[in-house]
Amino acid sequence: MHVIIVPCYSDNYAYLITEEGSGHCVVVDAPEAPPIEAALEAHGLTLDAIWLTHHHFDHVSGVAELAKTRPGLEVLGSRYDMQHDRIAGQTRAVADEERFDCAGHEVRVLEVPGHTLGAVAFVVDGDVFTGDTLFLAGCGRVFEGTMEMMSESLARFRELPRETRVFCGHEYTLNNLRFAQSVEPQSEIIEMALKAATAQREAGEFTVPGRLGQELEQNPFLRFDDPVLMGDDTPVESFTRLRQAKDSF
Repeated sequence: MHVIIVPCYSDNYAYLITEEGSGHCVVVDAPEAPPIEAALEAHGLTLDAIWLTHHHFDHVSGVAELAKTRPGLEVLGSRYDMQHDRIAGQTRAVADEERFDCAGHEVRVLEVPGHTLGAVAFVVDGDVFTGDTLFLAGCGRVFEGTMEMMSESLARFRELPRETRVFCGHEYTLNNLRFAQSVEPQSEIIEMALKAATAQREAGEFTVPGRLGQELEQNPFLRFDDPVLMGDDTPVESFTRLRQAKDSF
């Protein structure tokens, strides 16, 4: 499977997933239609489905326009979002640990509530598409769930293979690494990652995808229960402290 990164708005990402040579693809999240349509045309691809990680407007605003000229286009999102009618045009609901086929590759769904109650991630062919739950060196704000819920969702990503590529919903990496450095100023891993990400952005490059193995070493929100970060707190207290600190960073 091949992933084409499509920048949208000022810092959002959509992702076209295609089997090389097939001429078909799905898109993970649809922030806005024009850049997605341009990418489809540039790569000669036919859009077969839209997979949505959650219902926020900056992830679904392009759905109606993309579907308008494609009758029967599958629009897939979480069962929570479908039950609560939160995504206009959603045609299919998926549940936790559901598996389905995409061009001969198994797709695994993870329910990862916290940022929203209907947040899901998609795991396919060694990649994970995390929406706004897990960012490179960070995580999303806890809008609808609880801190315990969000920390449990993030812990699920740690179970994936270390070589898994992480495709997240926004280009927040520099700010996230600056926060991570404020948490662990002595970390050479974070210092090197910040220098590398700074160089990438100055060159006009994306920082996505990242590797889960590196995230396990540099992302404080995947290490919230590490004794070094936890101190005398419980895991949930540690996560809460980190998330609240990032909210005002």
